[in-house]
Amino acid sequence: MTQWLTPEQQRAWRAYMDGGQRLMADLNRQLQRDSQLSFADYRILVMLSEAPGRALRMSDLADGVLSSRSRLTHQIRRLEAQRMVRRMPSEDDGRGVIAQLTDEGMRRLRLAAPGHVAAVRRYFIDLLTPQQLTALGAAMELINMAGDHRAE
Repeated sequence: MTQWLTPEQQRAWRAYMDGGQRLMADLNRQLQRDSQLSFADYRILVMLSEAPGRALRMSDLADGVLSSRSRLTHQIRRLEAQRMVRRMPSEDDGRGVIAQLTDEGMRRLRLAAPGHVAAVRRYFIDLLTPQQLTALGAAMELINMAGDHRAE
């Protein structure tokens, strides 16, 4: 038997869905307008910039940005065409592929970051009280951890 959502649960769920989609659309629009990067491109560049040697196995990068391998491959090809990322075979095994952030990618990321952070503040951080931000962060950490366990 289906356990339907209560009106309060339904309100919270729909607010989460609508707010999340609106936030991601606003952040994507800002990045594309100001930096000619998509939000997905920006996430990839950030992950690579934070990795040792600015490089990650493609499989680890896909997991980190919550993307399918095929979608990530397509995005990396576009970033390669713009000379922001390069792919190379893994030295550990011949089957793996490494994505590495280039100096051009780092330059573009550094140019994009201030506007992106300002947009995150304007559309997200500054709208919430410190208590709301803490509660939302804790809730999203629980959801992420539960998702990690479902993937195992």
